[in-house]
Formats: sequence, structure tokens, C-alpha cells
Amino acid sequence: MKLTYQVNDKPKFYQVPVFALQQLLAILAATIAVPAIVGNNMSQSAALFGAGVGTIVYLLFTRFKSPVFLGSSFAFLGSMFAAFAGGVSMSLGYLGLIMGAAFAGLVYVIIALIVKFVGVNWINKLMPAVVIGPTVAIIGLSLAGNAVSDLSKGCVVNEAGEQCASVYVCLACGLITLFVTMICSVFGKKMMKMIPFIIGIISGYSIAAIFTIIGIAQDVDAFKVIDFSAFSRMQWYPDFTFMNAFYSGNFFYGDVGSMGAYVLKIFMAYVPVAFVVFAEHIADHKNLSSIIEKDLLKDPGLHNTLLGDGVGSMVGAFFGGCPNTTYGESVGCVAISGNASIVTILTTAIFAIVASFIAPFVTFLATIPNCVMGGVCVALYGFIAVSGLKMIQKSDLEDNRNLFTVSVILIAGIGGLSVNFGSVTITEVACALILGIITNIILRGRSKENKK
Repeated sequence: MKLTYQVNDKPKFYQVPVFALQQLLAILAATIAVPAIVGNNMSQSAALFGAGVGTIVYLLFTRFKSPVFLGSSFAFLGSMFAAFAGGVSMSLGYLGLIMGAAFAGLVYVIIALIVKFVGVNWINKLMPAVVIGPTVAIIGLSLAGNAVSDLSKGCVVNEAGEQCASVYVCLACGLITLFVTMICSVFGKKMMKMIPFIIGIISGYSIAAIFTIIGIAQDVDAFKVIDFSAFSRMQWYPDFTFMNAFYSGNFFYGDVGSMGAYVLKIFMAYVPVAFVVFAEHIADHKNLSSIIEKDLLKDPGLHNTLLGDGVGSMVGAFFGGCPNTTYGESVGCVAISGNASIVTILTTAIFAIVASFIAPFVTFLATIPNCVMGGVCVALYGFIAVSGLKMIQKSDLEDNRNLFTVSVILIAGIGGLSVNFGSVTITEVACALILGIITNIILRGRSKENKK
């Protein structure tokens, strides 16, 4: 993929804030969705702050060589629910979030130390292009259902909890967003070509706002897409997780035995998921490496990307409660905009931190309707899937070894194969990758090239 700005390039001063805003919009929906899903009064502003700080930590560990933003991880949703479950006090629940992130981060640190001394060649042998390519494709395809579902959703609900806006009105807003984004990316000139998401989201939001104003004026629920009442419920400052955990000073109510059981519960809820996210970490960095045409697993090294992701995740959870992970949406934004400048990612992280204290701005971002973000995500997730398929272009699919490996991964991932062990879920991406690795090992032998 042709990049306008490489990792070490510096865009013009006036361009950087615009590029950073685009990155922020690309990762926003998922980042603030995690605390909203978990509930328990978790702060979306704090999650945005934690994502910004976690990204800066990641950039420091990777020596500013890996252009990707870290955001709230959906893989830890079940783990976060476990931290609040069991009738424990709310303060212990928040403390559990911090403890769990520390356990997960420790997994990354241990794996990073192993990689540091053993190297990454074993990973390249275990996960060649024929394995990692379709796995990256699955990361995009597994999110396709979310993007399509969002296309028909607005933000305003009635007293019965049902959506007010017509599905067709929402679909119109989403498709306008998608087509404006694509047209700007393909036919745009210079700056317009590099900020298709901003232009697409502004266009979609404007149309949705017009529909909503008409709906309010004429009292037609079918046109009410945007929930402007969110501005009356603004949270004026981030409600940090560590403040909730330590403010009262009462961390636990119960005996020592039940405290030990709770810690073990948190350990078992977070640690296995960390291994699952490790597999996705490799897939994301392999994908990003193919885009910027530099092997990030060698420079700055997988051990550094793991340390950055792990420690960044712990820091993010300390402030926002949500463990972080490298975002496919961020990678997709780099690919579509052609901007891999590390300056843009750093500025995005700073924007996220500053924005978390600007209540009207955070609220405005939160009022962007699902259908508009769905239109953007159709393009983002599609690019992730296509970039994964491009990674297997040079693989010989006439060789049944490769054909079966790719086939197994695609069918397992698209089919939604996942396995549950209590509160731990092995996602379809992880299951597809594991099954692909096993298939490749079983069928691995001398290839046609080696025979020749």
C-alpha cells in the first residue's frame, strides 16, 4: 500500500491536528463502548484518557517505530464483568480491574522476556504468511457483523427502550458516510484524500442532524437519529478507576479466605485472555508490518511491542479500568489514509488525554450515531480483511498444504468458532489462529520449492 507519510516523516504543522483527529475518530467508538457495556458507572472519559496514556507508553517502549493507537480491549469484557461479580463492594470491583490488568500485563512481560532471549524466528516458522494472512483477514471479517448492524441504528430510544429512528433513515445516513469516505479516498486531491474519515463522518453527522431536527420540530420519531439530550448529562471530568478503588480506603469487606478466592478469580479471569490477545497482537503487528514494509517483530522487536502493549494496558486500566490493545481500526486508518507518521499517533494520544477533560467535546463524540460510525467501519474493517488476504498472495495455494491451512482459518473464523471456559472466552480469531497453526504443523513438509 502506497504511503504518503512514512513512520519517521513529519506532516506539515497545520496537518497534524487534522490527521490526529481522524485517528481519534477511527478508534473512538470502540474505545468508549467498552466502559459503556460493562456499566457499573465506569467513565468513558477516563477510558479515553487511559487509552491516550497507554499509547504514549507503547510508543516509548517501541522507540516510536510502530504507528498504532491502543484502545479499550473487547477481549477482556468477560474479565471485567468478573471483577464486579460475586456481591463484592464497588470499590473492590474497581480494585479488581486494576489487579486483573496487572496480571494480564505480567503475562506480556514474561512472554517478552522469553522472546528477548529466544528470538522471533520460531514465531515466523509457527505463523508463516499462510497462517497469519487469513488470520488478519478474520480480524476484519469477524467485525463485519458489528459494522452492518450499526448501519441501521440510531441513538434515540423511547420510553420502552426501543429505537425511535427508522431503519431506512439510519441506513441512509450510514451509506452517505460510507460513500463520501470512499469518494474522498479515491478521487480526493492532496489533503482531502488523506482525511476521508473526517469528511465522511461530518457528512453523515450533518445529514443525521438535519433528520433529527426535522423529527423534533414535526414530532416524528422516525427521523430522530441523534440523542442531543446527552449534552444535559455531561460528565465534566474523568472519573478515574484508581480514584474509585482507593478513595474510600475500604478495599474489602470479608475474611482473608474470601479475599484469596477473589484474587484467584480475577487471576483466572484475566490471565488466559492475555494469551488470546497475544495471538491477536502478533496478527496486528504482522499486518502493520506489511503496510509500512518494515518488520516490526524485528525492529523494534516483538519483545518491545509486547512490553509496550502490556505496560500500556496496565496504565490504561489504572486510569480508565479498561485494559488496552493495539487497534485494527487504527491500522486500517493508517492504510486508507496513507499516513503512517508516528507524529500523528503521538498527537492522537495527546488529543485523547486533553479531550477527556473537555466534556462538550467528549459528549459530541459520544453523540455520533451508530449508523454514521457503521458507515466508516465498513471501510475500516474491509481494509483489515483485504490487507490480510494480500499477505497470502505469494503463497502457493495450488499446494494443498497451504490451501487447507487457509481454508480452515477462514471457515473457523467466519463461522464464529469460539470456546468458553467459565468466564474465559477463546474468541473466533484466536480459535481460527490456533486451528490454523495446528493444521500447518500437521501438514508441514517439504514444499514444492524445496523438492525442486
